[in-house]
Amino acid sequence: MQFGAYTFVTDEGIHPAELARALEERGFSALFVPEHTHMPLDHTPYPGGGPVPRRYCRSLDPFVVLATAAAVTERLVLGTAIALLVQRDPIVLAKEVASIDHLSGGRVELGVGAGWNRPEIANHGVDPRVRTRVLRERVLAVKEIWTNEVAEFHGEHVDFGPMRSWPKPVRAPHPPVLLGGWGPTLVERIVDHAEGWIAPPPFGPEKVAERVVELRRAAEEAGKPMPSVTAYVHGPDQRVIDGFAEAGADRLLLSLPVAGREESLRLLDDFVTRIAI
Repeated sequence: MQFGAYTFVTDEGIHPAELARALEERGFSALFVPEHTHMPLDHTPYPGGGPVPRRYCRSLDPFVVLATAAAVTERLVLGTAIALLVQRDPIVLAKEVASIDHLSGGRVELGVGAGWNRPEIANHGVDPRVRTRVLRERVLAVKEIWTNEVAEFHGEHVDFGPMRSWPKPVRAPHPPVLLGGWGPTLVERIVDHAEGWIAPPPFGPEKVAERVVELRRAAEEAGKPMPSVTAYVHGPDQRVIDGFAEAGADRLLLSLPVAGREESLRLLDDFVTRIAI
């Protein structure tokens, strides 16, 4: 079992360079950050209930955060949980991720999702009703650019002719793509165009275990490797951590609140004191 950390990095919390150094010094294996470009005032109801938390409209760009973290660490895996790929140009994204992977020596993992906030998606010129189809094509287009000297893609939502783009990612054949979500088509979509699953934060070991069984079966039937499984923990609860290990999770992300340097470091120290990582 590997342990990483997940947090919104905002203009009101710990600097990402300080956080990344602290994680690596304490033996954490990864830093994952989410993405929201903005928060429309007419947003979809917040999945957690109540008003949308302040951090959703104050988060820094995830790839700027990860580039900053890459510059001050040597081993830390740098990931998104999740990048809203339906809101991003796939050619630009392929360049951004490959650039960070190149500069970090192959430490990037791209967690992606279709997004829950329909007005946010629509503001980027995408019809929210087709967002899962848009996501699939953009993932496939990014992989095409990463893995081919001459890349070309022709789909319903992404279309470009023969082109060249460097750098290529360090990791072969490309950085893992991890799909976040839980819906009824999740397993099919992971096996089709991803290498791993990021379970939603509210889900505990029992729900993760159910989906792991489905993932393993689907991967075997498709002749593909078992996707990796990443889940979230909200504190140093050994019973919960053991439950995730039994469920088949490969990595747990400690969910950190937006906080200043002292509070963030205290939470990290409390976790490593109580949990052997």
